[in-house]
Amino acid sequence: MTTDKLPKECAVSLMVSGEEVRIGGIAKGAGMIRPNMATMLCFLTTDVSITAEMLQSALKESVDLSFNRITVDGDMSTNDTVLILATGGAGNPQIKERDEAYNQFRKGLDYVTGKLARMIVEDGEGATKLVTVTVKGARNESEAEMAARAVAESPLVKTAIYGMDPNWGRVAAALGYSGAVFDPEKVQIWFDDLLIVDNGVAADYDEEGAKRLFMKNNLRITVNLNAGDAEATIWTCDLTDEYIRINASYRS
Repeated sequence: MTTDKLPKECAVSLMVSGEEVRIGGIAKGAGMIRPNMATMLCFLTTDVSITAEMLQSALKESVDLSFNRITVDGDMSTNDTVLILATGGAGNPQIKERDEAYNQFRKGLDYVTGKLARMIVEDGEGATKLVTVTVKGARNESEAEMAARAVAESPLVKTAIYGMDPNWGRVAAALGYSGAVFDPEKVQIWFDDLLIVDNGVAADYDEEGAKRLFMKNNLRITVNLNAGDAEATIWTCDLTDEYIRINASYRS
């Protein structure tokens, strides 16, 4: 731990081919978080019996949906590692292909990597809120991720969240420059379950009710581009005075 406030660990057990399999992990990271190259370390262990090829595939697929979907400050460094060790001690028939056993293992691995990834964001330098940004209705997953990441990494969005200001215009602006192709007159935006924007314009909502949503330490921003069927989620946090204080005085 460097600027981490809390240790990050997670473990699960699950059944794979009728045998109990365990997966556990620890992670470190709080600042300079924007994979693919971030100041983040994660070490995973499991007793599943699996070939090296299938283990590598499972890890890459799981990381793409977890550690590669988080951002704290949009900055990066060259210190980035996620590794997994498998002992084969669980006694399950060795996983050699993408079959049901592989899918069962992936389900447990995805839970652990997803939990650890969100813990990194929750413990982001100076963070007071975990923010889940989901963009659906995109033409493809790549554009959905581009749009969600633009919102999640926008300093204006992140400071508005810290200031408890439900400024949907900042979300819309980030969507606009994200590179995703959509008709702005079809966009819908929700803060938690409150519809804020409908067909590209402000919906009829209670402003004070929207502000109260921003007082929580967990906020969901959901966007429907209404341009297709793909979706993606990025996890981020607010940008605070404390983040500036930490990094204004931090020497490596």
